Amino acid sequence: MIRKRSCLIFCGAFLFITWNAILVLLLWGRPPQGRDQKEGPEGPPSNVMEDVLRFANAFESELEMQKKILLQIQNHQLLWEPSDNKPKVTAAPRPVIPILVIACNRVTVKRCLDKLLQHRPSAALHPIIVSQDCGHAETAEVIRSYGNNVTHLKQPDLSDIQVRPEHKKFKGYYKISRHYHWALNQVFKTLGHSSVVIVEDDLEVAPDFFEYFRALLPFLKSDPSLWCVSAWNDNGREGYVDPGKADLLYRTDFFPGLGWMLLREVWEELEPKWPEAFWDDWMRQPEQRRNRACIRPEISRTLTFGRQGVSLGQFFDKYLRYIKLNTEFVPFTKLDLINYLSFFFFLKWLLFCPPVFVKCLDFGQFPTVFQPPQNSN
Repeated sequence: MIRKRSCLIFCGAFLFITWNAILVLLLWGRPPQGRDQKEGPEGPPSNVMEDVLRFANAFESELEMQKKILLQIQNHQLLWEPSDNKPKVTAAPRPVIPILVIACNRVTVKRCLDKLLQHRPSAALHPIIVSQDCGHAETAEVIRSYGNNVTHLKQPDLSDIQVRPEHKKFKGYYKISRHYHWALNQVFKTLGHSSVVIVEDDLEVAPDFFEYFRALLPFLKSDPSLWCVSAWNDNGREGYVDPGKADLLYRTDFFPGLGWMLLREVWEELEPKWPEAFWDDWMRQPEQRRNRACIRPEISRTLTFGRQGVSLGQFFDKYLRYIKLNTEFVPFTKLDLINYLSFFFFLKWLLFCPPVFVKCLDFGQFPTVFQPPQNSN
């Protein structure tokens, strides 16, 4: 439309100038009215002043005509240009999803932060907030070295926690729960964010980590049957996942954690009753889940490298180290996910699922349509 408008204006101006140039030449070459055309050079000289006045009158009338033409062009130009009175369509602001890194006394938080910064598509849309407990000076120095690339928060309450004698060896879990409670309040109440992705300082993220959460935030906000989105697959060991289905997602009743997204509305529900310890097990209780599901991927978008921690590595060597981290970037924001992630589609899918019997699983039998095992008696 802009090119068309410019072309028309240029053509109108060109015709206007050309017409006036031709007009001037014609007027100069036209003989004066009332003179004998056969009069020779010996005849009386022409009245120069009379010619000038006649030319001026003719030129003035032509200018009035051209002025009318230009006014018509300007009136049509108003139809080409957008009117200021028309409502302007503005794009909706893109949501900000901060990343909350829970840190304590591991200088290897550098590996976590390096990967987050490497794959982060926008600092404005994904601010990184590092909340540090424990008061560990070396870890604090590592976090400070990132300057304005991260926001460094320090949990102020480093006091000891009194626990009953049988839980003395679990005191670290009490401190972690206290830290989570304080850090999430900082994100939602102090900083005013509406959502957050929580990772711990021993997690490495996949290349499409941010793309994954950006695509699923609208589902989490609009579907009341969901309460979290996780980047982790608890059954995501090598050989247990399909490497050709990096875009496959599931609804699960189990809270996976290990890189998960939470909304402010859900935190307002959980915060008043937040547990003193073992917060992740508490999240899996029916009273908190309330028949809601989480979304998790076929192939994990996080990988833990923290062998040392409050669990003393009891799960790392036997299980966690074998979880497969996705390496293929999946453009989730460009995929049609609603066709199989919506709750109604999930119910429809359940209706067509064949029943599975424990006896079949024990023998590794997975027929297309399951039949109940025959009574051996």
